[in-house]
Order: sequence, then C-alpha cells, then structure tokens
Amino acid sequence: LFVFFILVIVYAYYEARGLLYGPVISTESGVSISHERFITIHGSADRISTLFMNGKAISVTENGGFEEPYLLSNGYNRIVLRAQDKYGRSSEKVLEIMYEPPVIELSPTASSTTSS
Repeated sequence: LFVFFILVIVYAYYEARGLLYGPVISTESGVSISHERFITIHGSADRISTLFMNGKAISVTENGGFEEPYLLSNGYNRIVLRAQDKYGRSSEKVLEIMYEPPVIELSPTASSTTSS
C-alpha cells in the first residue's frame, strides 16, 4: 500500500511539472556576431502550447524543437522568443545578434597606360 501511494505522488508531481515550472526555452544565449545575413534560429522549448518569434507564431516539433529562418538587418538585431503554456503562463528569451557584413578587400588593379 505504501508503494502505491509513493507511485501516486510521483505521478502527480510528473503531471504537475507544467503548472509548477512553466514553459522553458533553450537556445544559444548571449550576444553573438554574425557575418551571414540569413541565419536560422534553432533550439528547443519544453511544456509549451505556442511559441512566438518577434510576435509571429512558429511551428514546434513534437519533441519541442524548432528552427526558424531569419534575415538580419545591418548592425544590432534583437529577437524575442516568447513561449506560452496551456495554463496561460509565459516566458521570454531574448537573442541579441550583431550583423557585420563581410569586409571585401579590393585589390588595386593595374591601369593600362598607353604611350604615344
């Protein structure tokens, strides 16, 4: 009988995790620098019902993984990921990416001179 009650308590805790902890978003964090204008934001989200990137809903796999393409503008880019669970709780994760266009060095070309 004691083992039965322990199993019930463990199962109740497992089912209540969403209510106790809320949604979680996992991605690479920190400020990063990119030399590519077109990037893919990827990560995983646990215990969510919807996931938004800068206010636009994005799709999430059954395991909670997501990949979303993003076109960076010059300089500083701020991307806000917001997850919401079925209980109305939400969490946010902010990604900060600096886009620095690649430097193209032009080699001096020899100009042709003609002598008369």
